[in-house]
Amino acid sequence: MKSLIGACVGAFFLAAPALAQTPAAIVEDVQGKVEGIAFMDYVAPGKIIKLGPKASITLSYLKSCERETISEGVVLVGTEQSTVQLGEVKREKVPCDTNAAKLSERQPNQSAATTFRTVRSDAKSAPSKLPTLYGVAPLVQARSGSTLVIERTDGKEPTITVPLRNETMVGGKFYDFAKAGKSLTPGGSYLAILGTKRYAFQIDASATSSPTPIVGRLLRLE
Repeated sequence: MKSLIGACVGAFFLAAPALAQTPAAIVEDVQGKVEGIAFMDYVAPGKIIKLGPKASITLSYLKSCERETISEGVVLVGTEQSTVQLGEVKREKVPCDTNAAKLSERQPNQSAATTFRTVRSDAKSAPSKLPTLYGVAPLVQARSGSTLVIERTDGKEPTITVPLRNETMVGGKFYDFAKAGKSLTPGGSYLAILGTKRYAFQIDASATSSPTPIVGRLLRLE
Protein backbone atom coordinates (compact mmCIF):
# COMPACT_ATOMS: atom_id res chain seq x y z
CA MET A 1 0.00 0.00 0.00
CA LYS A 2 2.78 2.43 0.92
CA SER A 3 4.53 1.77 -2.40
CA LEU A 4 1.29 2.44 -4.28
CA ILE A 5 0.79 5.72 -2.42
CA GLY A 6 4.39 6.68 -3.10
CA ALA A 7 3.94 5.96 -6.79
CA CYS A 8 0.75 8.03 -6.89
CA VAL A 9 2.42 10.95 -5.11
CA GLY A 10 5.30 10.82 -7.60
CA ALA A 11 2.90 10.82 -10.51
CA PHE A 12 0.97 13.72 -9.00
CA PHE A 13 4.16 15.77 -8.61
CA LEU A 14 4.86 15.28 -12.31
CA ALA A 15 1.29 16.12 -13.27
CA ALA A 16 0.70 19.04 -10.90
CA PRO A 17 0.78 22.32 -12.85
CA ALA A 18 2.72 25.35 -11.66
CA LEU A 19 -0.28 27.43 -10.66
CA ALA A 20 -0.48 30.67 -8.70
CA GLN A 21 -0.93 30.26 -4.97
CA THR A 22 -4.43 31.77 -4.89
CA PRO A 23 -6.55 29.64 -2.55
CA ALA A 24 -8.77 27.20 -4.40
CA ALA A 25 -10.56 25.57 -1.47
CA ILE A 26 -11.01 25.69 2.28
CA VAL A 27 -10.75 22.69 4.62
CA GLU A 28 -14.11 22.20 6.33
CA ASP A 29 -13.29 19.03 8.23
CA VAL A 30 -10.39 16.67 8.98
CA GLN A 31 -10.73 13.20 10.47
CA GLY A 32 -7.84 10.85 11.27
CA LYS A 33 -4.24 11.18 10.14
CA VAL A 34 -3.78 13.91 7.52
CA GLU A 35 -0.29 15.43 7.44
CA GLY A 36 0.22 19.17 6.98
CA ILE A 37 -3.48 20.08 6.83
CA ALA A 38 -5.74 21.45 9.54
CA PHE A 39 -9.35 22.55 9.93
CA MET A 40 -10.02 25.92 8.21
CA ASP A 41 -6.77 25.89 6.20
CA TYR A 42 -6.83 27.25 2.65
CA VAL A 43 -5.30 25.02 -0.03
CA ALA A 44 -4.01 26.14 -3.43
CA PRO A 45 -4.13 24.33 -6.79
CA GLY A 46 -1.33 21.78 -7.05
CA LYS A 47 -1.36 20.95 -3.33
CA ILE A 48 -0.95 17.22 -2.66
CA ILE A 49 -2.64 15.77 0.43
CA LYS A 50 -1.98 12.23 1.70
CA LEU A 51 -4.74 10.65 3.76
CA GLY A 52 -3.84 7.83 6.16
CA PRO A 53 -5.95 4.69 6.74
CA LYS A 54 -9.52 5.59 7.75
CA ALA A 55 -8.67 9.30 7.40
CA SER A 56 -10.92 11.75 5.59
CA ILE A 57 -11.03 15.40 4.63
CA THR A 58 -13.78 17.74 3.46
CA LEU A 59 -12.84 20.45 0.96
CA SER A 60 -15.09 23.24 -0.31
CA TYR A 61 -14.01 24.93 -3.53
CA LEU A 62 -14.39 28.71 -3.65
CA LYS A 63 -14.85 28.98 -7.42
CA SER A 64 -17.03 25.99 -8.26
CA CYS A 65 -19.01 25.66 -4.99
CA GLU A 66 -18.08 21.97 -5.10
CA ARG A 67 -17.95 20.30 -1.67
CA GLU A 68 -15.93 17.09 -1.49
CA THR A 69 -15.64 14.50 1.25
CA ILE A 70 -12.58 12.37 0.49
CA SER A 71 -11.70 9.16 2.30
CA GLU A 72 -8.14 7.77 2.26
CA GLY A 73 -5.78 7.86 -0.73
CA VAL A 74 -3.90 10.79 -2.28
CA VAL A 75 -5.50 14.09 -3.24
CA LEU A 76 -4.33 16.60 -5.83
CA VAL A 77 -6.07 19.93 -5.31
CA GLY A 78 -7.34 21.51 -8.53
CA THR A 79 -8.94 24.85 -9.32
CA GLU A 80 -12.55 23.61 -9.18
CA GLN A 81 -12.31 20.03 -7.87
CA SER A 82 -9.77 17.47 -6.71
CA THR A 83 -8.19 14.48 -8.40
CA VAL A 84 -8.17 11.47 -6.08
CA GLN A 85 -6.09 8.28 -6.31
CA LEU A 86 -6.58 5.15 -4.15
CA GLY A 87 -9.43 6.79 -2.28
CA GLU A 88 -13.12 7.58 -2.44
CA VAL A 89 -14.66 11.00 -3.08
CA LYS A 90 -18.24 12.17 -2.67
CA ARG A 91 -19.16 15.49 -4.28
CA GLU A 92 -22.09 17.85 -3.94
CA LYS A 93 -22.87 21.36 -5.16
CA VAL A 94 -23.64 23.77 -2.33
CA PRO A 95 -25.08 27.30 -2.42
CA CYS A 96 -22.27 29.86 -2.63
CA ASP A 97 -21.52 33.03 -4.56
CA THR A 98 -18.53 32.54 -6.87
CA ASN A 99 -18.51 36.22 -7.82
CA ALA A 100 -18.35 37.15 -4.15
CA ALA A 101 -15.27 34.97 -3.74
CA LYS A 102 -13.54 36.80 -6.59
CA LEU A 103 -14.52 40.22 -5.25
CA SER A 104 -13.36 39.44 -1.73
CA GLU A 105 -9.85 38.65 -2.94
CA ARG A 106 -9.51 42.25 -4.19
CA GLN A 107 -11.30 44.00 -1.37
CA PRO A 108 -8.48 44.10 1.23
CA ASN A 109 -6.55 46.56 -0.97
CA GLN A 110 -9.44 48.98 -1.15
CA SER A 111 -9.98 51.85 1.25
CA ALA A 112 -13.23 53.46 2.35
CA ALA A 113 -12.84 55.98 -0.48
CA THR A 114 -12.51 53.26 -3.13
CA THR A 115 -14.93 50.62 -1.86
CA PHE A 116 -15.76 48.23 -4.70
CA ARG A 117 -19.44 49.11 -4.72
CA THR A 118 -21.42 52.06 -3.40
CA VAL A 119 -24.07 50.92 -0.94
CA ARG A 120 -27.30 52.84 -1.03
CA SER A 121 -30.33 52.55 1.21
CA ASP A 122 -32.50 51.99 -1.85
CA ALA A 123 -33.12 48.24 -1.61
CA LYS A 124 -34.15 48.10 -5.28
CA SER A 125 -30.72 49.17 -6.53
CA ALA A 126 -28.26 47.18 -4.43
CA PRO A 127 -29.18 43.62 -3.39
CA SER A 128 -29.05 41.85 -6.77
CA LYS A 129 -25.49 43.08 -7.35
CA LEU A 130 -23.99 42.46 -3.93
CA PRO A 131 -21.91 39.42 -2.95
CA THR A 132 -24.32 36.97 -1.31
CA LEU A 133 -23.98 34.78 1.77
CA TYR A 134 -26.24 31.75 2.10
CA GLY A 135 -26.28 31.52 5.88
CA VAL A 136 -27.55 34.03 8.42
CA ALA A 137 -24.41 33.56 10.56
CA PRO A 138 -21.34 34.70 8.55
CA LEU A 139 -17.92 33.19 9.07
CA VAL A 140 -15.68 36.26 8.87
CA GLN A 141 -12.00 36.08 8.00
CA ALA A 142 -10.28 39.05 9.60
CA ARG A 143 -7.20 39.99 11.58
CA SER A 144 -7.17 39.41 15.31
CA GLY A 145 -6.81 42.62 17.31
CA SER A 146 -9.10 44.66 15.08
CA THR A 147 -12.77 45.57 15.56
CA LEU A 148 -15.50 44.41 13.20
CA VAL A 149 -18.65 46.48 12.74
CA ILE A 150 -21.69 45.22 10.81
CA GLU A 151 -24.32 47.78 9.74
CA ARG A 152 -27.64 47.17 7.97
CA THR A 153 -27.89 49.39 4.87
CA ASP A 154 -31.42 48.73 3.61
CA GLY A 155 -33.35 48.94 6.85
CA LYS A 156 -33.17 49.52 10.59
CA GLU A 157 -31.28 46.98 12.66
CA PRO A 158 -28.96 47.27 15.68
CA THR A 159 -25.32 47.71 14.70
CA ILE A 160 -23.12 44.75 15.66
CA THR A 161 -19.68 45.60 17.05
CA VAL A 162 -17.24 42.74 17.65
CA PRO A 163 -13.74 43.08 19.14
CA LEU A 164 -11.75 40.38 17.36
CA ARG A 165 -9.63 38.54 19.90
CA ASN A 166 -7.63 35.31 19.53
CA GLU A 167 -9.69 33.52 22.16
CA THR A 168 -12.94 34.22 20.27
CA MET A 169 -11.64 33.30 16.81
CA VAL A 170 -11.26 29.96 15.05
CA GLY A 171 -7.60 29.37 14.26
CA GLY A 172 -6.87 32.97 15.18
CA LYS A 173 -8.30 34.29 11.89
CA PHE A 174 -12.02 33.45 11.62
CA TYR A 175 -14.88 34.89 13.67
CA ASP A 176 -17.90 32.57 13.58
CA PHE A 177 -21.22 34.33 14.13
CA ALA A 178 -22.86 30.93 14.66
CA LYS A 179 -20.58 30.03 17.58
CA ALA A 180 -21.08 33.51 19.04
CA GLY A 181 -24.86 33.15 18.85
CA LYS A 182 -25.22 36.11 16.48
CA SER A 183 -27.12 36.25 13.20
CA LEU A 184 -28.23 38.61 10.44
CA THR A 185 -31.56 38.92 8.63
CA PRO A 186 -32.43 36.92 5.48
CA GLY A 187 -32.68 39.28 2.50
CA GLY A 188 -30.83 42.09 4.28
CA SER A 189 -28.00 44.17 2.81
CA TYR A 190 -25.05 45.00 5.03
CA LEU A 191 -21.79 46.87 5.32
CA ALA A 192 -18.87 45.24 7.12
CA ILE A 193 -16.47 47.85 8.49
CA LEU A 194 -12.93 46.92 9.43
CA GLY A 195 -10.78 49.93 10.22
CA THR A 196 -10.88 52.22 7.18
CA LYS A 197 -12.18 49.51 4.86
CA ARG A 198 -15.74 48.82 3.81
CA TYR A 199 -17.20 45.60 2.41
CA ALA A 200 -20.76 45.38 1.06
CA PHE A 201 -22.68 42.10 1.05
CA GLN A 202 -26.17 40.67 1.42
CA ILE A 203 -27.82 37.66 3.03
CA ASP A 204 -29.82 35.46 0.67
CA ALA A 205 -33.56 35.77 1.23
CA SER A 206 -33.90 32.00 1.76
CA ALA A 207 -31.03 31.74 4.28
CA THR A 208 -31.86 29.99 7.56
CA SER A 209 -30.17 29.33 10.88
CA SER A 210 -29.66 25.66 9.97
CA PRO A 211 -26.03 24.46 9.65
CA THR A 212 -24.63 25.81 6.38
CA PRO A 213 -21.46 24.75 4.50
CA ILE A 214 -18.61 27.12 5.28
CA VAL A 215 -18.08 28.19 1.67
CA GLY A 216 -21.66 29.52 1.53
CA ARG A 217 -21.27 31.87 4.50
CA LEU A 218 -17.60 32.81 4.23
CA LEU A 219 -16.86 36.54 4.27
CA ARG A 220 -13.17 37.13 3.47
CA LEU A 221 -12.09 40.52 4.78
CA GLU A 222 -8.37 39.84 5.23
